[in-house]
Amino acid sequence: MSTTRRDFVAAAAAASLAGAAQAQPDHQAPRSQPARNVVLVHGAFADGSGWRGVYDELTSRGYRVSIVQNPLTSLAEDVAATRRVLDRQDGPTILVGHSYGGTVITEAGIHPKVAGLVYVAALAPDAGESTGEQFAEIPAPPDFIIETQPDGFGFVNMEKFKIGFAGDTSDADAAFLRDSQVPINMSIFATKVSHAAWRSRPSWAVVPTQDNAIDPRLLRRTARRIGAVTEEVEGSHVVFLSQPKAVAEVIDRAARGAQGTAP
Repeated sequence: MSTTRRDFVAAAAAASLAGAAQAQPDHQAPRSQPARNVVLVHGAFADGSGWRGVYDELTSRGYRVSIVQNPLTSLAEDVAATRRVLDRQDGPTILVGHSYGGTVITEAGIHPKVAGLVYVAALAPDAGESTGEQFAEIPAPPDFIIETQPDGFGFVNMEKFKIGFAGDTSDADAAFLRDSQVPINMSIFATKVSHAAWRSRPSWAVVPTQDNAIDPRLLRRTARRIGAVTEEVEGSHVVFLSQPKAVAEVIDRAARGAQGTAP
């Protein structure tokens, strides 16, 4: 090979390597983009099917929506179920939790794909706090009665179910929720969370003004403590079921307000 040809090849190779080296940081740099994924997490005594109305509303707006089915056997297993679904998301995600599901998203929400959190009639403990400790100063309303079985799992009292849990639903819907309720391992309420995702993620909160399972005063106090953008909605504890459009609207605003980092 002539000297001129050899010099040309060497120069071209050096330029190619330099270009690749220069381009590499841009390829690896995080890209800010809107969250188009939503993961919905149910709470105690329910399963994911109650989210159907919210799911329909959000998917009609172009969101990719996934629903977690919590086993309600331990906080660790519920968090693992949520992380399993988060791992499947293809970009920035809004993580939504109802009631005890707020505790789950508080722990699981440090996942790198989570761009924002939405608490729907939900609790939000700090690191080192448990779900049960949230009720220390403002206890659950008297019509919300949990009956613990000999095996340590709890059901909502049958006679008080509608008034305590689903007061703004039809009698037929309340009866179905009552008869299909999923018991929760009551030891979960004493389990302390290790992380508080709301300290590092923007948060939104839906406070139902007629909640008879978690006192609205506690929900408002919780929303203030975590610095959540708060929307009050006239509805019961299952506001996600009875007022799906209003809840979906808050999730939509959260998705537009939170900027996530693409994986």
